[in-house]
Amino acid sequence: MPDVSAPAVSGPTESGLTASGPPTSGPACSDLPGASNLRAGAPVRSGPFTPLRVRTFRRIWTASLLSNFGQLILGVAAAWEMTRLSNSPGMVALVQTALMLPLFLVAVPAGAIADMFDRRKIAMAGLGFASASGAVLTLLSFMGYLNAWVLLSFCFLIGVGVAVYGPSWQASITEQVSEADLPAAINLGSISYNLARSFGPALGGVIVLAAGAKAAFAINALAYLPLALAFFIWQREQTPSRLPPERIDRAIVSGLRFALHSTPIRTVLVRAALLGSASFTYIALGPLIARDLLHGSAATFGMNLGGIGIGAVVGATILPKFKRLASDEILLRIMACVMGCSLLVLSISHSQPLSLLVFFVIGLSNMQSVSLLNVGVQLSAPRWVTARALSLFSSALMGGISLGSWAWGDLAGHMGIAFALAASGVATGLTALVGLVMPLVRQEDIDTAAVELDNELDVGMALTLRSGPVVVEVEYGVTLDNARAFYGAAQSMQGVRHRNGGFNWSIARDIADPTVWTERYHCPTWADYLRMRDRYTQSDIDALHTVDAFCIEGGSRRIRRWLERPFGSVRWKAESPDPQVTVGYIGP
Repeated sequence: MPDVSAPAVSGPTESGLTASGPPTSGPACSDLPGASNLRAGAPVRSGPFTPLRVRTFRRIWTASLLSNFGQLILGVAAAWEMTRLSNSPGMVALVQTALMLPLFLVAVPAGAIADMFDRRKIAMAGLGFASASGAVLTLLSFMGYLNAWVLLSFCFLIGVGVAVYGPSWQASITEQVSEADLPAAINLGSISYNLARSFGPALGGVIVLAAGAKAAFAINALAYLPLALAFFIWQREQTPSRLPPERIDRAIVSGLRFALHSTPIRTVLVRAALLGSASFTYIALGPLIARDLLHGSAATFGMNLGGIGIGAVVGATILPKFKRLASDEILLRIMACVMGCSLLVLSISHSQPLSLLVFFVIGLSNMQSVSLLNVGVQLSAPRWVTARALSLFSSALMGGISLGSWAWGDLAGHMGIAFALAASGVATGLTALVGLVMPLVRQEDIDTAAVELDNELDVGMALTLRSGPVVVEVEYGVTLDNARAFYGAAQSMQGVRHRNGGFNWSIARDIADPTVWTERYHCPTWADYLRMRDRYTQSDIDALHTVDAFCIEGGSRRIRRWLERPFGSVRWKAESPDPQVTVGYIGP
């Protein structure tokens, strides 16, 4: 989907806007805002492997399979090496924390950068950093300088590179496949990881037994290079923005505010954090399960992880069938109960075949849950904030995993591995109850199709992109009989304005003329206001239509835009130079 360029700022009047889609009922203001919908219609779901017909996606997907093998080999080698370097269950669990914590700390700024700049270059930079960090870890291990804290430090650095790469890759999927193929492409990404998880851990265990952890570290460092090459070959078509990119701090704040004021995204983030913190004990304590409960070796640990991977691949292939039988919310609750029961069985099992079967079921149910949440984010976030929304999803999930890994590892050190697994199973089952309070929003109720505002701005002042603050007032005429209904509908505009970049939203009523209502909000600068105009989606326009349906028939909506002049913003003398002022709108 192409980027929506900023509207022109010429013309003397504030014209009406049009919107595609079903008409709204009831009277509407003559100056009704709207937009032209860039999405042709509802997407038709494709087959599970259709995206692989796209050469760019197929090339990157294949290379990502190799990098996933390397990442999982590293996880097995580092966790098993930690059992040699330390006898503490907490230190063993911290390996998982070190690998996942960067996805919590770095993912959000990485998502902002991916939305601001060329995602292809950002992905290559992250992969290059991960490969370099893996190479240094390999060198230190061969030189004999490896200890528990050095191992954790470099696992963290490799995780930083992967965290920088992740949002750029996930957000770029929409540029490589059509919207109809998007759910299948996301599932294929999960299949890529879980195919590697099916065999990578077992292969990692064999490599550790045959050649030691050093060889596994070297393989990990090399595994990122084919993926970096695939991104280098990709000829990405990037539509340049007519506005300069936001500052990194403002971009992060914009992403956070969008998630905070978007009910679908906010719900997914909370559910992901709870899922990660409650259920991923089987990964954090995986080496100890293999060694102490099953009395096995690194190969046993690898086999268990392989069972998870196979289950996840099966889950990815049957997910479309499940989605035809039940809603996403019902499936998420069922999977939480299945994972909880599986962890309870795992806590009492000392049989390798039984545990392997349990790991298979865990992999299947976990794949279903994470995929449902991931698709929910992708289909609920507009293009301008996709990478940031995905980074927040990764941050919430991995932050939950990191915190949970530390907590369950500490509990295992005090109460035993079996007790920690059982407690984790109970906590995971209880997450199903969260759906009663925060259910997933149905995707058919969300339309994130980009819209292009076709009204012109009436600008009579010399403005720069840094001019501000800008205050926008929208005046509505509403009959007394519709006042209460209008007020209820107008409350929805608070979320629309805030998630698209507005601040300090309010709605007020004229004391002298009760039929006049005024909506008011701020933007920090003129550039922020122009960006806000670029961010409206079809769902936002539908909310505007709902509000305008209560306007007096034949009445007009009046929009005023003010440039606030706080103390010190006006030159002391008229002849004082002001080199920052440029007449008119800056940009093509």
